[in-house]
Amino acid sequence: MTATFTELFAPLDVEGSAHTAREIAQQPAVWRKVADLLAAARAELDAKIAPLLARDDVRIVFTGAGTSAFVGDTIAPALGERHGRPAEAVPTTDIVSNPRAAFAGDRPTLLVSFARSGNSPESVAATELAEQLLTEVHHLIITCNADGMLATEHAARARSTVLLLPPETNDQSFAMTSSFSSMLLTGWLVTSGAGDAEVRATCARVAAAGDALLAERVAEIEQLAFTAPGRIVYLGSGPLAGAANEAGLKILELTAGKVVPWSDSSLGFRHGPKAVLDPTTLAVVLVSGDPYTRRYDLDMARELAGSVAAGRLLVLSADPVELDGAVTWSFPELAGAGDVATALVAVLVAQVVALFSSVGVGCTPDNPFPGGSVNRVVQGVVIHPLEG
Repeated sequence: MTATFTELFAPLDVEGSAHTAREIAQQPAVWRKVADLLAAARAELDAKIAPLLARDDVRIVFTGAGTSAFVGDTIAPALGERHGRPAEAVPTTDIVSNPRAAFAGDRPTLLVSFARSGNSPESVAATELAEQLLTEVHHLIITCNADGMLATEHAARARSTVLLLPPETNDQSFAMTSSFSSMLLTGWLVTSGAGDAEVRATCARVAAAGDALLAERVAEIEQLAFTAPGRIVYLGSGPLAGAANEAGLKILELTAGKVVPWSDSSLGFRHGPKAVLDPTTLAVVLVSGDPYTRRYDLDMARELAGSVAAGRLLVLSADPVELDGAVTWSFPELAGAGDVATALVAVLVAQVVALFSSVGVGCTPDNPFPGGSVNRVVQGVVIHPLEG
């Protein structure tokens, strides 16, 4: 049974933490609901999305901003391998600022838009620019807010499919937690072409892994976080590189920049960014389940074991890892489920690290920026018309 946030985070009796703690803890329950949501949408998905996925001429582009962009970064490489052809992730911020480059070639396109609120200025603008520049564009909107502009603008369009996630995923806290993971799970299951049996099995497995993590590891995560790392590094490869970026963003947001993160690919980290390591650094390596890719992740983990302080290296993997000098956690429920499944649980770890770190540095997780210098929904963006 999924624990409640009060059971998990009872020691965290800090005003301004309740929304974030609850939205982190609810995720396994939400992941189970995704199976029912997709079963209810099966007829529409089979009629409108499945034929597009079967077309070799259709370009698949995932888009979103910030955390929502990292959803696409996580899915795209896994989807490319599954379908045997490229899928792309292009942030809405890049589409809006440079649309002719984003949509060069005027190919038939399935634009998959992720958004928690759907009210960020770039969200709707990116879909409108696609309509303006492409002869044939279809939209899959995955959002947590039925009343958001993105959902309402596309609700009645013939070439649009809107998937509304359970209302509790429309996170009330500053940082996206259950919104990220539920959009990631939904987007992967839909675009990978998973059938009903695979959908239910995957949702059950990731939920079981999430339950086990929250039941067994929260105290250990609290200990890691309350040792007050001045810096934290998240590394992964392929889909797990996107998850590493989201993990880094979580601690940056929730600590209001007081803990400095770096995220990178396992191979890319050696090419300069390794300079970020110092005696305070907590390093986290997300290990791929792909046998070939896994070798590079483990090579990096072994190297880090000699570069960071004792107890400051955490290795996360679906399959067991034995590595001297590292804390290693495996998720047996996810063995063979693929790296998107591992990403869901790895980011759950990062969310809990960020929650406790936020409190540890004196922030209020629900609103780390009480002065409003950074907003829950982006403000101040002017959408300029595209001429010609």
